[in-house]
Amino acid sequence: MSRPLIVKPVPLPLPPNALVVVDRAVAEVRRGGFVVIQADDGYSALMAAAEGISGEALSRLARRSGGVPYVALTGRRAEVIGLTTDDSQVALVGCPDPLTVAQVGSLADPLNPQRPDDTLAVLNRPVPDWARGAVALAKLSRMLPAAVVAETSDGLEDLFHVSVSDILSYRPIAARSLKRVAEARVPLADAEEARVVAFRPTDGGIEHLAIVIGHPDRDHPVLTRLHSECFTGDLLGSLRCDCGDQLRGAIAQLAKAGGGVLLYLAQEGRGIGLINKLRAYELQDAGFDTLDANQQLGFDDDERIYLPAAEMLRLLGISQVRLLTNNPAKVDGLARHGVLVTERVPHIFPSNGHNEAYLRTKATRSGHLF
Repeated sequence: MSRPLIVKPVPLPLPPNALVVVDRAVAEVRRGGFVVIQADDGYSALMAAAEGISGEALSRLARRSGGVPYVALTGRRAEVIGLTTDDSQVALVGCPDPLTVAQVGSLADPLNPQRPDDTLAVLNRPVPDWARGAVALAKLSRMLPAAVVAETSDGLEDLFHVSVSDILSYRPIAARSLKRVAEARVPLADAEEARVVAFRPTDGGIEHLAIVIGHPDRDHPVLTRLHSECFTGDLLGSLRCDCGDQLRGAIAQLAKAGGGVLLYLAQEGRGIGLINKLRAYELQDAGFDTLDANQQLGFDDDERIYLPAAEMLRLLGISQVRLLTNNPAKVDGLARHGVLVTERVPHIFPSNGHNEAYLRTKATRSGHLF
């Protein structure tokens, strides 16, 4: 007599948290895939990064969405190409005829030789939340801050879905989820008694580092430097900026003071990423200063946040700092997240002939104190 087959039900996995969902969406966008952006108001859109989109992908996006493709841009980018005077919002740009790859490139990429043609215009309608989410996801993907989007009523269940609220909350959630994952003694040329502590968010994303020099007295304000990573300046010794001087100078100064902490933050190019920083350099060579170059790309003057730094200090047991910086925004940024800055300690190095304009712009337009 045969026995009945009993199939034990397998528990469904818990839904992924916001960090994992956004991290997977970033991977899709970076490889040129499509993502469904879901807004809290129930509307959704199919999105692809504007950077590098092909004619085939543009046609497929229109076909799969069943809607009309537009380009979502930051307000800053729309303003510098003359489409709007409002740089505070995301702009949705379209034209009467189907968009072409050349038109997308002219809208999104300031290094594209073709300029936007007269048929392109900003839609005179409230910008939907999914358009804001698409641009924010492009930024998180460290690509040009522009997306090709088309509203859709189709479920598109075979594609990856991510909500606007998850996208917009990603950076603060990632910062608050940082954990110490490794540390080791690393003697340095100017500070032999040094340890490197690595912090990683729970989604396995990009790590931030702390260089702890000597034995900082946590009962008193700790001499601290916030240093955003700079591949060209820190590693290659680029003369276009003062980052390498600031990094090595801070390590030496912390050692001379008997101890302190340097937070090495994964926020290359004021938070726009290395590739976009190289694009900004090309624009600077064409005559734009460092801030105008970022705006030509569609970014804000400074895309960095300082919540990761505040969280790292908390995990290191540091609540008060003497901040080694010329940038008042860093003082305000730490204070906003509960770190008491008792003193701003100047951190000045001479220009080298290649970075004079860069330093002048930081002083006159970014409010750096020299």
